[in-house]
Parts: sequence; structure tokens; C-alpha cells
Amino acid sequence: MDIAHLLVKKIKLIFSWAIILAGAVALITIFLPKQYNAQSQILIIARGSSGVDPYTQAKSAETVGENLTQIINTTDFYDKVINSSETFNKDRWKNLTDRKRRKQWQKDVRASVVYGTGLLNINTYASSKEEAVKLSKTIANSVAVYGWEYVGGNVVLKVVTQPLEPRFTARPNFVLNVSIGFIFGGLLAILWLVKYKKHHL
Repeated sequence: MDIAHLLVKKIKLIFSWAIILAGAVALITIFLPKQYNAQSQILIIARGSSGVDPYTQAKSAETVGENLTQIINTTDFYDKVINSSETFNKDRWKNLTDRKRRKQWQKDVRASVVYGTGLLNINTYASSKEEAVKLSKTIANSVAVYGWEYVGGNVVLKVVTQPLEPRFTARPNFVLNVSIGFIFGGLLAILWLVKYKKHHL
């Protein structure tokens, strides 16, 4: 019996392993700390000289956006957000060492450029829906107000999308985790069967 026929014959065993591991992952995921995600968007408008074509302006806006994604992780920008008058829970980072605080900040605040649009996405994560929204608004407003300090004054930064209160948790990703557990369980069963066949030839 070749390996393909063996796997077909043992499909129930493979499926059982997949289900068992997926169930175990699901159980673990349920007890992990939950986080919600809120997203804001900032439009970047690069003010070019007269005669500059739209493509060049769009690429300039993308470059500014890429710079801002890195600026958001800096200590200087973090200090501006924490020292702002906005009301959100700041204790999450204040009682950490500098190294841990930086890692936590980078985990809680993510920025990315939507290429070809001049949009900068601001994604924030928090343990409650309300805090995720508040943090997203604060980050977006801070970028709009202070962004020119880091990329120069020849650019307009405008918040164009305010965050909505999320309906579901974003972390951990229950569906993704269970799917990975199911696939991994099936692969483990297949590897075990292949190894078993080779040892019993």
C-alpha cells in the first residue's frame, strides 16, 4: 500500500487529530486576554511645486506616510500622546521599564500606508472597545497636529476617518488560531502515518 492510499484509508484518523488539536487551541484561545481594534485614517497631501505631476505627488505622499509609520514608534511622539489633554487610559505604559514600554507601545499602536491613495491607517488595540476608540482618535489627532514637525511643513495631514466602536475582539484571532490548529493537527497525523509506514516496510 503506497502512502497516498494509506492516507485515504486513514482519513478519519487524520480528521480526528485535526479536530482534537483545533479544540485544544480553541480552549486555550478562550482564556487568553482579549483586545479590541479601532482604526482611523489620515489623508496625506504633499504640496508640490507648480508643474509637478500627480504621480510624483502621490509617491511623495507615500514616502511621508512611510516616515510617519516609523515616527509613531518613537519616544518623542509617545511623549506627545501621553502628555496630551486627551482622556484615555495612560497607565498601560507608564509603569513599565523603557524597553517593555516600547515593545508594548509598538504592539498596541500600528500604522500602515495604503499605497496609491495617500492614506495612513492608524490601528490601535486595547482591552475595551471604548479605550481602543479613544486611543485611535488620540493617535490620529496627534499625527495631524504634530506630524509636520517630523516630515516638514510642506504637507497637509487631515483626519478623514474617525474610528468606529468595534463589534468583535481582534486579538487573539479565534478563527485563525483554530484553523491553524486544525491544519497542524492534520499534518501531525499525516507525518505520524508516513513515519509509521516507513518503519513497517
